[in-house]
Amino acid sequence: MTHPLADRFDGTAEILAEIAARTPDARDYHGETHRTVDAHHPKRLRVVITDVMAETATSKTFRIAAADSVPLPPFLAGQYVNVFIDGTSRPFAISSSPARLDHYDLTVRRVPGGRISNLLIDTVEVGHRLSTTGPLGTFHHNPLFHGDDVVFLAGGSGVAPALSMIRDIVDNELGRGFHLVYGSRSADDIIFRDELDAIAAAQPNIRVDYVIAEPNPGWHGRTGFLSAETITALVGELRDRMVYVCGPQALYPYALQQLTSLGQRRRRIRFEANGAPADPTAQPHWPAGLDATEEVTVTVGATSFRTPRNRPLLDALEDQGIRPEAACRSGECSLCRVRICKGEIHNAEEARLRLSDSRFGYTHSCVAYPLTDVEIDI
Repeated sequence: MTHPLADRFDGTAEILAEIAARTPDARDYHGETHRTVDAHHPKRLRVVITDVMAETATSKTFRIAAADSVPLPPFLAGQYVNVFIDGTSRPFAISSSPARLDHYDLTVRRVPGGRISNLLIDTVEVGHRLSTTGPLGTFHHNPLFHGDDVVFLAGGSGVAPALSMIRDIVDNELGRGFHLVYGSRSADDIIFRDELDAIAAAQPNIRVDYVIAEPNPGWHGRTGFLSAETITALVGELRDRMVYVCGPQALYPYALQQLTSLGQRRRRIRFEANGAPADPTAQPHWPAGLDATEEVTVTVGATSFRTPRNRPLLDALEDQGIRPEAACRSGECSLCRVRICKGEIHNAEEARLRLSDSRFGYTHSCVAYPLTDVEIDI
């Protein structure tokens, strides 16, 4: 259809004739766009375990490759994938380099009583097939805001994203300064120690320091916790450098307290999302005097079941075979978002809710706890 104003322009007839003479473009641009998006941001990956590497007595690295032998999607150092197994899922940081997309390395540390970490470490072998999400997460270096001289405080398996960032610097020859301060229970618990030492010795812009909480005889390095005194002794003045923090949940409030006592601004501290709170009742807005172990009724459509108040809604739903989409399981990604139609819930401090969620009744089910009988819509 010719535009009604077309004949007001000189040369209109010639241009329209040239367009009419063109060979129609039969390319499927819509399909090509979808295939490109799916290749870079897939909802699911089918992967196979190609290697299992024992790191310490309590940790292993599982190397995964695409089951169909194609390159895995690109990712940013510090991101994670969510692994689906045993009727549930858990996010694990990628510890390998973004420069090598023939595989991802997922480093898992045994959690006492942990359902999935123990299952993976004790039963998963080479050849085992799994389903994961594509790479996700916001815990990565942003060159526009984070600067070229950063500090990373790691505890336990929280060193996995740090190693990915370090490997990224080495493989891509980035001119970024990186100082890792890695806290472990004992020297035997230090994951990737040989590689970290070798990289630090060869790369003048990368420094690695270890802090041991329970030193064995013969340990001559720093001991204790990642305190303000230890941070200052090892790193010097922070000078508002970006500080990343990743490790067990107990590290986060402690690290925040220590860093802010040194004058570090909160917006220059980045925490990796790391699970639901171990004890939601310890949070100040948990209703006083409410029995956390008492069961309430959760109703989803025609299904009703009982669950204790201190069990996250997402876990309770999965127990019943109801599986909302999920990824971070830490209140950040919002994939497990559900609507509370009736009843009251406790939103943990970890929940990164939208401003409109409270108005319309939405919550992140991975860090939401039913305080009364509730009806939800998935």
